[in-house]
Amino acid sequence: MATALKLASLLRSARTVIASNQDLINDPVGGDKGLDGDYVLTLATKAFLEANGTEPLYDGQDAREARLLSAQITAIQEVMAANQATINQEGVGFKGFVPAVFGRLVNERFAELVGDEAVIKVTAPPELIRNRKARPDEWETEIIRAELAAKDWPKGQVFTAEAEHDAKPAFRVLVPEYYSEGCLACHGEPKGEIDVTGYPKEGGKLGDLGGVISISLFR
Repeated sequence: MATALKLASLLRSARTVIASNQDLINDPVGGDKGLDGDYVLTLATKAFLEANGTEPLYDGQDAREARLLSAQITAIQEVMAANQATINQEGVGFKGFVPAVFGRLVNERFAELVGDEAVIKVTAPPELIRNRKARPDEWETEIIRAELAAKDWPKGQVFTAEAEHDAKPAFRVLVPEYYSEGCLACHGEPKGEIDVTGYPKEGGKLGDLGGVISISLFR
């Protein structure tokens, strides 16, 4: 569970850096903006340290945990490198390189690197899914509806269980995420209004369950 939560924490930390730099990303002035993998990791590591009391990698760390976090760090660096042309493109305002896209790309690269050991997906209640790749599987859907979305579920509490993932035994962790003020620009009200990304808003309210980080660690 500790390893899974650290993976979720680093993903969240890096995604927050992307969120806080949307104005820079969408600035139509071209040229190198300095928003590369090193910059993102520096700020993400600082946030991770504040949240966890250690940096993502440290001496004496469990070998498997270190291997998975190293892969996640590599994925973040490679995704940022691969998207420099988009981020620095001249004459284009909205670039589409939003936190959700960044997170999906990082998780996909992570799976390519260590998918035999672990997978990470950012999903949500089925009715809130915009990208088919992010759809919850049957197990995730059941737990989201019965547990995480329940009115009496303690806010922020994670769900853990041993359950199969793609027919493989796994330790599975679901980390709920809730709409913040920044989320509501795209996911808030009025419901149905088209947001900047071209999708209809979901009508979400501050504090509503808006997403779930799903982590599966394989035996």
